[in-house]
Amino acid sequence: MLTLCRLMVACMALCLHALTATAQTTDTPIQLLLQEHAEVLKKSSRKTIGPAIDALANSGLEDAQLVLERWQTKELWVNKDSGLFVFAEKKDSKTLALFDVAGGVAIGEAPKKAFKQLKPNSGIRGLIGAALVQFQLNSPDAETRATALTAIERDAEVSHLLALRGAIDSETDATLKTRKQRLERLLTIRFGQDDAERIAAIQSFAGDLGVDVRAALNPLVATTTDAAKTAPEGAMPVDLPPADAYALLVAEDLAPALVSHDTIRETLVANIDGTQIAGVQLASLNTDAARLAAYNTLADQGAAQPAVTEADIAATLKQFQFFQTYTNAPIAVAIAAQDALDAIETSVALNQTADLALDAISLASIYFLAAIGLAITFGVMGVINMAHGEFIMMGAYTGYVVQLIVPDYTLSIIVAIPAAFIVTFAAGVAMERLVIRWLYHRPLETLLATFGVSIALQQLAKNIFGTQARPLTAPGWLDGSWIINDVVSISYIRIAIFVLALLFLGLFLFVMNRTRLGLEVRAVTQNPRMASSMGINPDRINMLTFGFGSGIAGIAGVAIGLYAKVTSEMGTDYIVQSFMTVVVGGVGNIWGTLLGATMVGSLQKGIEWLNPSNSLAAQTYMILFIIFFIQFRPRGIIALKGRAAEA
Repeated sequence: MLTLCRLMVACMALCLHALTATAQTTDTPIQLLLQEHAEVLKKSSRKTIGPAIDALANSGLEDAQLVLERWQTKELWVNKDSGLFVFAEKKDSKTLALFDVAGGVAIGEAPKKAFKQLKPNSGIRGLIGAALVQFQLNSPDAETRATALTAIERDAEVSHLLALRGAIDSETDATLKTRKQRLERLLTIRFGQDDAERIAAIQSFAGDLGVDVRAALNPLVATTTDAAKTAPEGAMPVDLPPADAYALLVAEDLAPALVSHDTIRETLVANIDGTQIAGVQLASLNTDAARLAAYNTLADQGAAQPAVTEADIAATLKQFQFFQTYTNAPIAVAIAAQDALDAIETSVALNQTADLALDAISLASIYFLAAIGLAITFGVMGVINMAHGEFIMMGAYTGYVVQLIVPDYTLSIIVAIPAAFIVTFAAGVAMERLVIRWLYHRPLETLLATFGVSIALQQLAKNIFGTQARPLTAPGWLDGSWIINDVVSISYIRIAIFVLALLFLGLFLFVMNRTRLGLEVRAVTQNPRMASSMGINPDRINMLTFGFGSGIAGIAGVAIGLYAKVTSEMGTDYIVQSFMTVVVGGVGNIWGTLLGATMVGSLQKGIEWLNPSNSLAAQTYMILFIIFFIQFRPRGIIALKGRAAEA
């Protein structure tokens, strides 16, 4: 009975194997192509597998991509008896689930021992991956095509060039087509077989600022320096210092090596004869010249290698020509690459200048916002307010508190700007009423008093908010930068601050020129006694002016806090620049403040560009320049007439 059961199981296994074999289609184009390269596929050698992969990739068969993908993931198997290829997945330790290579249709199960798994190594998987690129480049899915382009950009190979050229005309997405065309030209530069097409591709990138272009061109202009009796055709002559030229000849075994001091010493030691060397007393060999003379005597006697003299070096150098040759490209291609790089360097220099100018304008807008309130109080009232930076700090903390209450960052900034103005306006009025009004026309006492207020406000902020920096988060639409090209870019926050500075410039001009308050302020500024006789209350104008200047400082604090750290000491980072801006521009003049901010911001960025590793030195040089400047323009760029000019 037991024997009969075993016989039935064996018959069932044979039937299953036969069913599996008959279920698989054996004459499909993809199976026939695999059979054609069966021997190479089974060996899986990186040296011989290339033609098989190329045959699959270029076959045009719909199943070719699936075969390459499953082969890459080690899911391609071959039947040991029939030699047919199948896809297989391990169902358990002894059984495989089989799928036809034509369409991936399930064809049943079979014992694992009847099949051999193709296990491509990392090198073969790389070749398969390169072959799959052409399928990905022509995929119906735009995201897949974009991913394939990114993969090529990161690690391009020779095979990618032909795949790219075949995928350009059929591309329907304009952006992806542009990327493909650009990448095709870059690969042509690197892998093109025809010099003319490489030169044409190089010339198409003249002035292009892309880092990828420079990465493709730089290897082409690599040179090596050589020497020969006659320089080869096309070599570039080069002048080398005699020492370097002779060292090159020695390295290439074209001239004898110089005798070093160590060699002379060792040779002399080896030839000591009692108290002499080559007939010279040891005691007299106390100079380099004496030791060299003794060494030359030994050389004449055949006991040492002759030393190379200066005359020998000069005579040897006259026999050779020194030149440079391009190592990675033909001469015509390398010259074209060098011309393109020169054009690119010119374009980079111009764009770096533009980028530096944008940075300077951005910094100037920050200084303008920080200094405009100080220009108002200093110009109208003649008050040196050392606590001006703390009003900036108060505005930044007001923005932080508003964000704690209003979690929407866009709405919180909209609320924070007027809130900061109100808070700092009130603080400025209180300071003017309690401190400043008693100290008019006493600048030294005013400076000391406001400095004391500055310290008090800093300590108060530490007591309330602590010493940790607090976040003032910008809205999401201000994240990132406006990237013009690979060299020029500016953050959206800096752009927003620049726009805010322009808005406040317009607001200030409107208030000063189109409102009664502005008329009264200008009257008090130009002639306070006459303004008082006309019914204007200078005391009230001083209070409102100080409050208005303090309020603007608070708004500046919100803007500055969006990209700088909000701490109790943040005001001290801007007080010096604010005073320099006001003094350079002209005390109490809004256009002077604008010009002063532009000058100070540009000067600081220029010095930082010349000395990028030391920002403290840049500020020091800037202060020295300002001191030098006010020797010639003590009233600033635009001098103000009136009380400020007389102060």
